[in-house]
Order: sequence, then structure tokens, then C-alpha cells
Amino acid sequence: MKYINSFIIAFAMYSKIPMPKAEWEKENMKYVMCFFPWIGGVIGLLFYLWGVCAARIPVGPILYAAILTVIPVAVTGGIHLDGLLDTADALSSWQTKERRLEILKDSNAGAFAVIAGCLYFLLWFGFSSELKQEGILMVSYGFFLSRCLSGYAVTAFPCAKDSGLAAMFAEHAQKKWAGRILLAETGMIGAVMLMTDVRLGGISLGAAFVVFYWYYRMSLDKFGGITGDLAGWFLQICELAVVIAAAAAGKIW
Repeated sequence: MKYINSFIIAFAMYSKIPMPKAEWEKENMKYVMCFFPWIGGVIGLLFYLWGVCAARIPVGPILYAAILTVIPVAVTGGIHLDGLLDTADALSSWQTKERRLEILKDSNAGAFAVIAGCLYFLLWFGFSSELKQEGILMVSYGFFLSRCLSGYAVTAFPCAKDSGLAAMFAEHAQKKWAGRILLAETGMIGAVMLMTDVRLGGISLGAAFVVFYWYYRMSLDKFGGITGDLAGWFLQICELAVVIAAAAAGKIW
């Protein structure tokens, strides 16, 4: 039952998909991160289905790319975008680590958050419009991959503070087993990507892992560890990197 409750909590927290009620007790929180990538699986399925359907019906390139841009936000409710915007404000402040952490908690969006959000959606819209069918499939896998890496970071990276969602999940998670499961899920989706298309999959995986390393270094250097907002920042940047890599590789090969 605890696994079912962990599944429910993961989807209730990180998606807008209706879920039955589950108590947020310590026992139910242990394996939440293990089910986090499955939300990416749902997004990836919808992303791929739209790519297939749009190829068979008369849909213009603008509407095609617009729907691809909206799908991830519609499923998650934009919870990770909030982290992207807050982190953009914090990084652009050039303040101390302590002040950056305070900015992350500020509910007001600053000018740099607005700029980052506009640039993010412009890039996502533009590169998604260039995706071929093989690229659509690779990006669909990328939603699962990004959440595998994000969940693993919660179990492995130091937390910048003792409060917040990242700290809460890290505290209640069975770190050892959750980390192993997330690594296994990462290996599984990585193998699927490579078996689907070794070059396109390799480039997409490379882009994701470069961002993951950047996330690790940046979070330690600028904030002293990870937070829920930084996890959201990583997720969005990782997915954008996969979109850019898949679109660019599709143009080359």
C-alpha cells in the first residue's frame, strides 16, 4: 500500500492529473521520487501522440509547435516553471548565497524572471517546430529522463536548506534504495533512447547529462546545495536542452 500511496503523492504533487487522497505520512513519502519519472512518461506519451496525429491531419507549423509547447505545462500545471523563474531572479542578483536563497522564496517575479520565461518559451516553440518524427520520439523519452535525474539529485545532492519540498522529500526518502531505483530507471530510458537511434539518442543523452553536471556545480557554488526551485530550474533546462539537441541533430542527419 505504501508504494501505491507514494505513486499517488508523486502525481498529486507534480501534476494536474486527478488522484485519490493519500496521507502525506513518513511511510508514504519514502518512494515518491521513484514514481516522479512516471509523470514524464505521461507527458511523453501525449507529446508523441500529438506529433503523430499532427502529421496526419492538416495542422500548420505554428499550431503544431504551440501544442507541443503547451503539453508539458498543461500536465504539470507549471510547477517546475516557477523554479525556473525564481532561479533566474536569484542568479541575476549577484548577491550572497544567503540572499539568493531568500530571493528563491520571494513570491514576486522580478524582471529577470520575466525575461527568462519569455526566452524559454521562444526557444522551446522555435526548436519544437523543427522536430522531425524521430526527434519527437526522443523528446518524449526526455521527459522521463529529466525526472529520473532530478529525482536522483534529491537523493544524492546536498540540500541548501532544511525546509522546502526538496528537503522534505530528501528527509523522508529511502535514499539508498530510491537512488538505486532512479539510477535503474535512468539506465533503462537511456538504453531505450540509444536503441531507438544511437546517434540521436546519444546526442540527446549527452545534452541532458551536461545540464545535470551544470546543475550540480551551479547549485553548490551559488546556493550551497539544491532546493525545490533549483530542481524545477534543472528540469526545465534539461528538457529544453533535449529539444534543442534532437532538433539540431535531426537537421544534421
